[in-house]
Amino acid sequence: MIATENIKVTEDGGIFTVTIDRPPVNAMSFAMFDQLRSVFQQLAQVQGMRVVVLCTQGEKAWIAGNDVREFVDLDYGATVDATARIRTTFNTLYECPVPVIAAIDGAAVGSGLCIASLCDIRIASDNAVFALPEIDVGILGGARHAFRLVGNGAARRMMFTAERISAQEALRLEMVDEVVAPEELMPAAYRLAETIARKSPNAMRLAKSAFNATENMHLQPGYEHECTYSARSRLHPDASEAATAWLEKRQPGFSDHRG
Repeated sequence: MIATENIKVTEDGGIFTVTIDRPPVNAMSFAMFDQLRSVFQQLAQVQGMRVVVLCTQGEKAWIAGNDVREFVDLDYGATVDATARIRTTFNTLYECPVPVIAAIDGAAVGSGLCIASLCDIRIASDNAVFALPEIDVGILGGARHAFRLVGNGAARRMMFTAERISAQEALRLEMVDEVVAPEELMPAAYRLAETIARKSPNAMRLAKSAFNATENMHLQPGYEHECTYSARSRLHPDASEAATAWLEKRQPGFSDHRG
């Protein structure tokens, strides 16, 4: 099974769980970004993967941002190189071919908030808090990712003030999709993952790709482009099986073969 020094991957029925574990607060060093990128690059090649649950170990934080110690002595050129390394990792996570569910317990701040934003669905425990504290430690970043989840004003306030917001406030801002008790976090994430895993693997990968491709398009060209994915889905036997099963009021039988 895929694993690195600080990240482990487990699988059950096509549901892959990626667990980040770097005590004490899961701060993201440059090496950690390399590990996360490697894990998701390998996962992208897994035929039977249906959905990913991204979580972390420890009670103090989900992901407590970047390891600030690595930024203290960086000059301009080194910072450009370092942020390119981080950006490439973010791109790899965003481009995961199947849905990724973030199960967030504790502080998701800085790069932790960015990583959460790159997942498709975010479930948070009551203990979760969110912030963009970069301005307090001499760096910037994360605002563009926050814009994907919240309005312009909310994102600017988070960046300019570095204030932390609660899980309930994050839910109000639609930064997260669900808030549950801490003991319910992983059960809730797996219930959702199981629902997704029961769908056609081919259709699900097309749906993920279509969302990513059209996210920043205007309405008309975006919908036109999405229609091409609908047509592509008809090339796979799962499409006819899904329609037939619905008419026959039975559970469809899907294959892992991609068209």
